[in-house]
Amino acid sequence: MSTESTHPAGWTDVDSRAVDTARLLAADAVQKVGNGHPGTAMSLAPAAYLLFQKVMRHNPADPDWAGRDRFVLSCGHSSLTLYNQLYLGGFGLELDDLKALRTWGSQTPGHPEYQHTPGVETTTGPLGTGVANAVGMAMAARRKRGLFDPEPAPGQSIFDHEIYCFASDGDLQEGVSGEASSLAGTQRLGNLTLIWDDNRISIEDDTRIAFTEDVAARYAAYGWHVQTVDWVGTGEYKEDIAALHEALTVAKQVTDRPSFIQLRTIIAWPAPKAQGTGASHGSALGDEEIAATKKLLGFDPAKTFEVTDEVLTHTRGLIERGKQAQAEWQDQFNAWREANPERAELFDRLAARELPAGWDTDLPVFEASDKGVATRAASGNFLTAAAKTLPELWGGSADLAGSNNTSPKGEPSFLPEDRQSEMFPGNEYGRVLHFGIREHAMGAIMNGIAQHGGTRVYGGTFMVFSDYMRPPVRLAALMGLPVTYVWTHDSIGVGEDGPTHQPVEHLSALRAIPGLDVVRPADANETVAAWRTVLGHTDRPAALALTRQNVPTFPRGTDGFADVSGVAKGGYVLKDSVGTPDVVLIATGSEVQYAVAAAEQLAAKGTHARVVSMPCREWFDEQDDAYRESVIPPNVKARVSVEAGIAMSWRDLLGDAGRAVSLEHYGASAAGTVLFEKLGFTTDAVVAAAEESIAAAGQPASTLPRRPAGRIGTADKYVVG
Repeated sequence: MSTESTHPAGWTDVDSRAVDTARLLAADAVQKVGNGHPGTAMSLAPAAYLLFQKVMRHNPADPDWAGRDRFVLSCGHSSLTLYNQLYLGGFGLELDDLKALRTWGSQTPGHPEYQHTPGVETTTGPLGTGVANAVGMAMAARRKRGLFDPEPAPGQSIFDHEIYCFASDGDLQEGVSGEASSLAGTQRLGNLTLIWDDNRISIEDDTRIAFTEDVAARYAAYGWHVQTVDWVGTGEYKEDIAALHEALTVAKQVTDRPSFIQLRTIIAWPAPKAQGTGASHGSALGDEEIAATKKLLGFDPAKTFEVTDEVLTHTRGLIERGKQAQAEWQDQFNAWREANPERAELFDRLAARELPAGWDTDLPVFEASDKGVATRAASGNFLTAAAKTLPELWGGSADLAGSNNTSPKGEPSFLPEDRQSEMFPGNEYGRVLHFGIREHAMGAIMNGIAQHGGTRVYGGTFMVFSDYMRPPVRLAALMGLPVTYVWTHDSIGVGEDGPTHQPVEHLSALRAIPGLDVVRPADANETVAAWRTVLGHTDRPAALALTRQNVPTFPRGTDGFADVSGVAKGGYVLKDSVGTPDVVLIATGSEVQYAVAAAEQLAAKGTHARVVSMPCREWFDEQDDAYRESVIPPNVKARVSVEAGIAMSWRDLLGDAGRAVSLEHYGASAAGTVLFEKLGFTTDAVVAAAEESIAAAGQPASTLPRRPAGRIGTADKYVVG
């Protein structure tokens, strides 16, 4: 069943043998571990081999080479499709790694993981996400070209390279892939090629039970260049390598649209009984079926993981070809560097993920004011100022730019010139992103942008819609990607839009994601300090939870108020009491003002209250014990948390005697000012909670009353939750 074809890249009997070797490695690896996905890796082996050995520009000896093409396996369950090529091509995997598939400590986990296995560009678990990652990579490649080498014609810059993506039926059923593909068509991303493995099989077998649309027509409607390569045909199955190679060649030549290739295959080909079955998608084939397949392909049925020296020597010739390609690129890069010293200096800084000296000297500073500023507005002012010194910083919103304040003033939008509008002028190298109403895709595209490297991206929407984004937010945290979420309208302060738009559980739910910094600044100056801190981190994502409504701007460094230097530590003493505090009031965001006012009322009664602003639990928890205890003394058991959301995030800090001014039920439709009063976020509520906590702190723990849980529909002065 070996494939024999001629094409411009040159295809030999050894190439055919290498493809069949890859098929059987997939079957053997899954059989050995007892679980996994062999079928797609078998039938996609020719396409993957063609890409890695004949089409893509990359270097196994330097998988992070800046000039490389990128490959994304969106159907991450078929991880062997990628692992086999990384092994054959010499990227660092060896046969023992394939034998260790899906086992503890291996380089070959069940789904490819970013920064775990050399040659893996992104973590692809949830289906469809990889498609959006690839779109983000293509966008980042264009933005970087604009920063470093915008003048050459398409395909003539050293910064031009291709993004390739494999997608399965499952990927294209998930909505995130459609969201991202629609945007890719609007953006005319000519450096992106998506290959759809159209085998019409998923876990529930024949996809006709749930997936019957004309996918190629859909992509044509998105504005993609569409081709079909049909290996199934109407008669004998033929893996026409030359036809696929020609389609890939044409796709690369199309520079004004992304390219979509519908590749019709038979899953698990050429296994005699398993081919075309749902069972082959996610189950081992069995010893008998694998032996029959090996016999059919001319391999020894008694051997497992068989790779001849001839095949491996041939495929690892990619290493020398890759080194030569990189050396040629490096010569061109060196010439560019000599001709463009300022751009080269920027390239080096961005590659090192360093901020320029003095970048933050002209950031906005806000005067003290009771009327204050909304933190979303302060964030917008920061972005306008930072844009002048940080060309790598770019981003936008899911159609909420005016509300999220994500558009730096005077900066062009990132879009084809004929797509610009009167409100948003721009060009293909602009920096203001328009994701459309596509929060899920926005999150995944941002991940792809970050993975591509060289820029720093942010994206905004209302905080309640972070629910749409949770899968890519989780993946960003898993991968340690420095993306920033600008989530505004962060509480019941949204007001009249009502409970559907008022986040209640979101802060605690987001804090539950390991590796995500959730930052809720108290005022305008804290917002600027928060942004400064976020941009200083390069190993994690961060979420800014910002207010719609104005909040007071505190007098920093005067009247007993601290400056904002403590923001970077996550929590700090904003305003202290005289002597040892009787109670510690811990608050975030728009509710800090109530803690400050409550401390003043308590002082008038002779009670000493310390006010702690804690914009970021994650940063605070990173500090050593000495610092944390200096902020919240362990001997002060009376503590109150104040946050317009559920109190789950604060239980560990409150202890038995602590009290939470929180919201354990949904909001309502009314003006934000009315809701804060009606739902118990007032100075009086904080004072009452403080006095109750002080009283409780003086009792033995066994005698403390059990704190009742909040009930939906309640409007207590404060909810003890």
